[in-house]
Amino acid sequence: MPKKIEPFYPKVLSRDWGSELIVAETPTYLGKVLTMHPGTAGGLQYHVEKDETFYLYTGRAIVRSDNGHGQLNVVMMLPGQSYHIPAGAVHQVEAIERCVFFETSTPHHNDRVRCEQDYGMPEGGGLPSTR
Repeated sequence: MPKKIEPFYPKVLSRDWGSELIVAETPTYLGKVLTMHPGTAGGLQYHVEKDETFYLYTGRAIVRSDNGHGQLNVVMMLPGQSYHIPAGAVHQVEAIERCVFFETSTPHHNDRVRCEQDYGMPEGGGLPSTR
């Protein structure tokens, strides 16, 4: 017997930095549209299990990530660029302009480990202090 399709009812979650529109959620994947306000940033973090990829549709952003030696690498992200973030990779995104991202990931919720203090940053974002 063929499987049947089912409706999905998107939901919007408000965040300090903007909003998450969840457009897909299954046992194997999650799809979101993220909107970030200019001058806001997500936390510097890594995930224990979550594997994600995000694509910048509009705006400009800064992406920070650990360079493998305990220092943060900082790159400008422009529309059309995409990054894969495997579990365990330290990362942060900061919106320079209003940004819209498409994100796909594994469906692991509450799987973030904040690590601003490890890099001399105030919790919630900002530039690293001199170490």
